Amino acid sequence: MTENPLISIVDDDDLSRTAVENLVRSRGFATCTFASAELYLQSPFLNKTRCLIADVQMPNMNGLQLQAHLSLQGLDIPIIFLTAYPDEAVKAQALRAGAVCFLRKGFDIGGEQLFDCLREALNSG
Repeated sequence: MTENPLISIVDDDDLSRTAVENLVRSRGFATCTFASAELYLQSPFLNKTRCLIADVQMPNMNGLQLQAHLSLQGLDIPIIFLTAYPDEAVKAQALRAGAVCFLRKGFDIGGEQLFDCLREALNSG
């Protein structure tokens, strides 16, 4: 029997983080949630994460900085970015740096798009 892949969710907004967690868990995935990039980086789940869902705009270390930090550490974790403030330049930067998807909160995560991205992320590893 194979273990469910661990999906880590990093978002400073409690409601958004909980909503994404509930949605991902509803499809049978194991989840861990973190209120900041720093808490995620200090967690024992860093090396167990099969896919990271991260908010772009967070205080202190934002999502793009988290992505760069993971890359510098040699951690090749597929990342799905979520944002309430879509910006084409930020999206392009995230995708160039290897993000799997860049989704708008409230619009792109309610249907199958998030799960299409999760499948892509888990198949890339």
